[in-house]
Amino acid sequence: MTPAIVARFMASLFTQSRFNHCSLLDAGAGIGSLSTAFLERTTTANHKLNRIEIKAYEVDKNLREQLENVFACYEILHPNQNIAVRILEDDFIESAVNLILSNKKGLFTHTILNPPYKKISSDSYHRQMLRQVGVEAVNLYSAFVALALELLEEDGQLVAIIPRSFCNGTYYQHFRRLILQKSSIRQIHLFDARNKAFRDDNVLQENVIIHLEKSKIQGDVIVSTSTDDSFSDLASHSYSFDRIVREDDNERFIYIPTSTEFCLLESSSTFNKSLSDLFIEVSTGPVVDFRVKEHIRQMPEPGTVPLLYPGHFVDNSIEFPKINWKKPNAISFNRSTEKWLYPKGFYAVVRRFSAKEQKRRIHASVVNPDFSPESIAFGFENHLNVFHFGKKGIPEDAAYGLAAYLNSTPVDQYFRRFNGHTQVNAADLRKLKYPDLTVLKNLGVWAKEPGNPSQEMIDEKLIALI
Repeated sequence: MTPAIVARFMASLFTQSRFNHCSLLDAGAGIGSLSTAFLERTTTANHKLNRIEIKAYEVDKNLREQLENVFACYEILHPNQNIAVRILEDDFIESAVNLILSNKKGLFTHTILNPPYKKISSDSYHRQMLRQVGVEAVNLYSAFVALALELLEEDGQLVAIIPRSFCNGTYYQHFRRLILQKSSIRQIHLFDARNKAFRDDNVLQENVIIHLEKSKIQGDVIVSTSTDDSFSDLASHSYSFDRIVREDDNERFIYIPTSTEFCLLESSSTFNKSLSDLFIEVSTGPVVDFRVKEHIRQMPEPGTVPLLYPGHFVDNSIEFPKINWKKPNAISFNRSTEKWLYPKGFYAVVRRFSAKEQKRRIHASVVNPDFSPESIAFGFENHLNVFHFGKKGIPEDAAYGLAAYLNSTPVDQYFRRFNGHTQVNAADLRKLKYPDLTVLKNLGVWAKEPGNPSQEMIDEKLIALI
């Protein structure tokens, strides 16, 4: 159910093409908001089309009935527009795969999509169908866009509204490669406030609207932004493609700059190291509590070690143990659990999930072993990312320096360019640029002096390091 104002904005992104005859695909058409917005666009735009054929896929019977009424009303109101509409109740994935296998590609000149977002399990019927045409998709939205691109004619255009999550992460690497191989990115629209755009749907991640053109030479990319789906503060800038996708990035992350100025991490030679350059690793916390129920304990007792959750980290300190807490505080130390535990030492940790109202995406803390001096090891629960040296602690000053650096505004600004959802993965943290180890240690020495430096202090210190 695409809001009318969003549908009209999406339709406005289509540019004049070589086609006089249009074949439009609307998969997951709902009540036809996108198709009718596209039709309205063609009646007012300079590039009017001689004839428009629409294939609208919708599996929901009730929505299909409304869809039929919407198109019937539109044709009555626009009797002179040469339109042919075909509403299909078919499963779009199954239908598209069969068309591709029959070598019936290039069926559509234009595609407009607000696809479903549901995940696809690895052993599902849809996943098996997709693999027949070489598409690896972890959810329906990436599957719909991938198949629509395959069915698009050369020079055809696709506009879709999808979660921004595809821009980064290992799961979407195949999808990003497909997009970049099959098409060029013409425009990306970003909604700045993930808690305002599509507020009625309780969306906890950012949505983007993306405009692709099939098999065109890639040029500059327009990035437009608005706070929400009213578009009242719409702004746009053009960026060279190398600021959107880095040539040296094998995973093909898609960065979305929102300012023409280079952010600190892009332009500074001080922050140009990878974690591997520093011989530091970051891993997802290995303890998944429901899988080790027999080993976890509500409170510490002999034979246990601390099991740390995000909730243990409060205002740059560790509250342990937490009394009358719903989560456990400890895990048994034995032969079965030892492989999941880290030896006593200093570590920097980052929460894997941020709340939508939080100002920063990355929230880093330091594990100072003094919080539990008698412990020989620590357990890190799966909702934490852990910075370590070969599954051992890192130097104290480096741990404090990492935490201060990751909590800075410049890092947050850089991170937001490729991450648009509530999750901070270890793979995302590996993509960041870091100072060298000497600078990190010096930053850590500084950070320990005030004990709990303010955001302004951290930012001023980082700028002074340039």
